[in-house]
Amino acid sequence: MIGWPTGMAIHLAVAPVDFRKAFDGLCIEIVEVLERDPLSGELFVFRNRAGDKLKALYWDGQGFVMIYKRLEKGRFKWPHHADGDAEEEVPLSRSQLQALFEGIDWRRLEMPPRCLATATG
Repeated sequence: MIGWPTGMAIHLAVAPVDFRKAFDGLCIEIVEVLERDPLSGELFVFRNRAGDKLKALYWDGQGFVMIYKRLEKGRFKWPHHADGDAEEEVPLSRSQLQALFEGIDWRRLEMPPRCLATATG
């Protein structure tokens, strides 16, 4: 799996996009729909209408990096989107992104309860 840069904000675009779009077309989506800067160094994740393909795009300081994944079986787990939804994006953690790219339902990831160390003696 790809090692994502640490500290990078990750934005999951809720609405599906036309996957004929490449770098420039996705940059337009980032600016016009998500109202963000594609040169920010943040990671933007998109899916196709069928839900079996992902594209992730970010600026690394020298150029755009695009990652494309197609599931051979099944669909990626995605937030429900209805026309007119106010929510255009969902923030993701690195763990959620990793799960998404593995085809795991990232929405159901839960942190285990934290244990506080106690001194015994």
